[in-house]
Amino acid sequence: MGGPGNPPEGTPEGAPGGGEDEYRSVVFDESFVRAARLQEFSAQERIADHAPAVRRRPPLRRGLSRQALVLVLLIAIAFGTAIYMGVRHPYQTPAAREPVEPLRMTVIPLAPEGKVPGTADLEYLYDHSPAAQFRTGAEGVPLPASRRTAHFSDSQVVSALTTAKDYIVRSALDPKVLTGGQVRAVRVLLDPDQLEQFDQSFARPTADGRHAPTGWLVRFDPSRAELADRKVRVQGTLQAAEADSSTLEVTADHTFVYALRPAGATGEDEVSLFTLRRELHFRFDRDDLRLHQAQLVVSYVQAGPLSCAEDSTNHLRPLLAGQTAKEGGPAGTDPYATGSATALCGSLATSAQPKV
Repeated sequence: MGGPGNPPEGTPEGAPGGGEDEYRSVVFDESFVRAARLQEFSAQERIADHAPAVRRRPPLRRGLSRQALVLVLLIAIAFGTAIYMGVRHPYQTPAAREPVEPLRMTVIPLAPEGKVPGTADLEYLYDHSPAAQFRTGAEGVPLPASRRTAHFSDSQVVSALTTAKDYIVRSALDPKVLTGGQVRAVRVLLDPDQLEQFDQSFARPTADGRHAPTGWLVRFDPSRAELADRKVRVQGTLQAAEADSSTLEVTADHTFVYALRPAGATGEDEVSLFTLRRELHFRFDRDDLRLHQAQLVVSYVQAGPLSCAEDSTNHLRPLLAGQTAKEGGPAGTDPYATGSATALCGSLATSAQPKV
């Protein structure tokens, strides 16, 4: 006889062994119960309120995790900072830029009063000339002690002086420039607004005070002369000053002494000295300082020995050892002396020549 919970015939074939096994796959854990949308009233509640058997539960309020709250806070801070920087940015609004002045240039040839002195002994020439104590190359263009101005920092003043020095070195000391072949090294240092004038000067040289290549740089006629010494002697000064609240100015005044010999000459040919005094006035706005560029606004050159009868617009055509000028200028001019000025042509002072 079967048990009270089992049918008389026993458990049917294929059926579960016990009633509870039918619900074994259903698990009513605590989270399941809490998530249920319907909740059964207790028997006492049903008797007292005559309420239905079940009621709806309010949805659970799930809070944000700590990581999500931090992320939202960071996004809010970043967004607020971006808005603040957009309204109150620390940079000054750039003012309208003043037009860049074209370069005004003057090239004055200095004719020798007699024969150009020369010798095969280069060191003897230097030692018996006013350039005996000059430095060589870029060492002769030292940067002065600089200090900030009312509207420009120390670093900005140094940047202006450094750019001016680079221009001087590239335009008057680079052998590739001096021999008439290279101009790009000088061109890249100029303010973009002056490039058209620069290019026109080399494409169509004109003695109009605006378009002479020898006003931009120093170069000799390669068919006439070549460098006998690549170490050019130099002496001069650099000075920086504030022109106004948006402009720095640098004034350069240097004397260069080149050792030259005839083109294609051998080591036995005599060497002569060529002296060039050059005053340059540079101007820099803040864009120029940032881009390492300069506005060259004045170029004043005195150079000799040259013949006043020959054009020095495109190339300098020096008179070499033993040569004389066809005609001279008004008075003896010493390119080693500061503050001296001449007309369109001058005479090279005897004191400026080496004593051979």
